[in-house]
Amino acid sequence: MPRAIWSGAISFGLVNIPVKLYSAVSKKTVRFHQIDAESGGRVRQKRVGPDGEEIAYEQIVKGYEIGPDRYVTISPEELESLEPQKTRTIDIEDFVDLEQIDPIYYDHPYYLAPDTGAAKAYRLLVDAMEDSGKVAVARVVLRSKEHLVAIRPRDGALAMETMLFADEVIPAESLEEIAAADGDVKTSDRELAMANQLIESLAADFEPGKYRDEYRERVLDLIERKAQGETIVIEEPEAEPERVPDLMAALEASIASSKKPAKKKSTSAKKKKEPAKA
Repeated sequence: MPRAIWSGAISFGLVNIPVKLYSAVSKKTVRFHQIDAESGGRVRQKRVGPDGEEIAYEQIVKGYEIGPDRYVTISPEELESLEPQKTRTIDIEDFVDLEQIDPIYYDHPYYLAPDTGAAKAYRLLVDAMEDSGKVAVARVVLRSKEHLVAIRPRDGALAMETMLFADEVIPAESLEEIAAADGDVKTSDRELAMANQLIESLAADFEPGKYRDEYRERVLDLIERKAQGETIVIEEPEAEPERVPDLMAALEASIASSKKPAKKKSTSAKKKKEPAKA
């Protein structure tokens, strides 16, 4: 059973709703250790100075680079004096429409669950947010860092996403290639119609369960086979398909390859349509 990683209260106006915070994801990354190929022992990392000598942990301070080989050192006490006040509240500042928040601002998802005695107030907030279609934008301090968060109803619960601040998101127009192509390249009506046709041929309902991390599955299968003593034969990678230089030809070929085969009629249906023999 998941364990709460934080507890506090949602605060807006004079209302306080005690809640517990849970991570909403459990990432399935395959982690490897660095191993010495000769001895088979695990490689350990050491902190060393410019002369190659190991540095004691107590001797290490934080430094911010302001120029080549120039640093401003900051002590732990100086950083602690600047840390946000450690509160136990999620302070809602605004309620906004969900479609106004670009998904690029979302960072990490959590769930908020009602704490002891808060079930009624929690349910009221969920119902009110579902009815209004609004998302709460709030601030909370987690692990000595202030976060901007978005709280929204999801499947009868409150989901909370940490968000990036505006100056952390890189504007698309700041990329030279995008800025250069924006005004110089034009698409024709026929190209647009073909692109829309290709999109329509691949349109489907979103089913999260049908998308799997196939690379991770192959890595875990490889590990299991090697652990059982199997000799692994590395296969030649498949040749990548050649790029079609002409855009319209590429669109037409893509549409042709994406068309789903027509469903075959059942044998019983065919028999019904056959005329009776004398």
